[in-house]
This record gives sequence, structure tokens and C-alpha cells, in this order.
Amino acid sequence: MKNILDINIEEHKVVLGKMADLNEDVNVAATLMAEAVLAGGTIILCGNGGSAADCQHIAAEFMGRFLLDRDPISSLALTTDSSALTCISNDYSYDDVFARQLAGLGKATDCLIGISTSGDSSNVLKAIVTGNRIGMSTVGLLGRDGGEIASVCKSSIVVGSNSTARIQEMHILIGHTLVGMVEELITGANS
Repeated sequence: MKNILDINIEEHKVVLGKMADLNEDVNVAATLMAEAVLAGGTIILCGNGGSAADCQHIAAEFMGRFLLDRDPISSLALTTDSSALTCISNDYSYDDVFARQLAGLGKATDCLIGISTSGDSSNVLKAIVTGNRIGMSTVGLLGRDGGEIASVCKSSIVVGSNSTARIQEMHILIGHTLVGMVEELITGANS
């Protein structure tokens, strides 16, 4: 019997081997994000489960430091306020947890990153639609075939795999890449 770690590493390598195909999509997303920051906007993130954790991770990289020692980059994970999440879920529906927060906090200069391994998370979809209505830049960090979310984002990065674990592994790689690119783009613009 093959070791589970060996199997996971082999699957990871296969999906990782396809990541260079996403170069253009990553460049477009990083540009939208940097433009939002330079316009005084905020990077806002939303997602469920492991993707919620990725939202918090990426927001922390922007607020703290990543590769460069620079000023904090305004960012917010809509996944962190348990009172807002439970209030909105209870009084409206779980499908509204991100869109409702975004409607209250978002502005046209912001950039929304919606993370969904299926591409079909209804609350992330609803947030993207709300972000578009506000006039925000919207980016989908997605998996599988991109799902319905890919069709409504201004920019989509789709990890073409059916394994949630492998998609999440690539999402954090892409997230780190985006943070590094945004750092470069905004510090280059400010020098």
C-alpha cells in the first residue's frame, strides 16, 4: 500500500505543474488589487471553511508585512466577526453573510477577493454580485471549473482540480504571490 503522504505529494505535483498556466490571470488580479490600494481602497476577502482561514491569512499578510518592510495595506477578512456572521445568518440567511457586510462597508475603490474551491459558494457569489453593484474590482480565487462565480468576477483565477485539498494548497501559493506582487506594484508606484 502506498503511503498517503506520497500520494498527496504526487497529486500536489500534478496540480502545481499547471500553475504557470495561470500567470496572466494572476497578473490581472494583482493589478486590480494594486490599483484599488493606490486609490485608497481596501482589499476585502470572503470565503468559507478553509477558504475563510485563507482570507484571514492573506489579510494578515497585507496588514503586517510580507516580503517588504512597508506601510500596512488596508485589508479586511469578512470571515472574522462572529457577531455579524451569526446575526446576519439568523436574521437573513447564511447566503447573505458576506454581501450584507459588504453593502455596509464596501466602496467603489475597494477590491473584493472571493475564495471558493467549488466556484459555487452561494454566499461568495452573492458578495461578488454586491461588489460589482457597488463598482468594486472583483476577483475570484476558485477551483474546479470556476463555477458560477467565475462568470461574474472581473478577474478569475481558477485552479483546475477536483481535489479540495489540492485547490486550497494552490490558493495559498497564489495568495502569497498576489501579496508579493501587490507589494511590488505599490512600492514601485510610490518611489
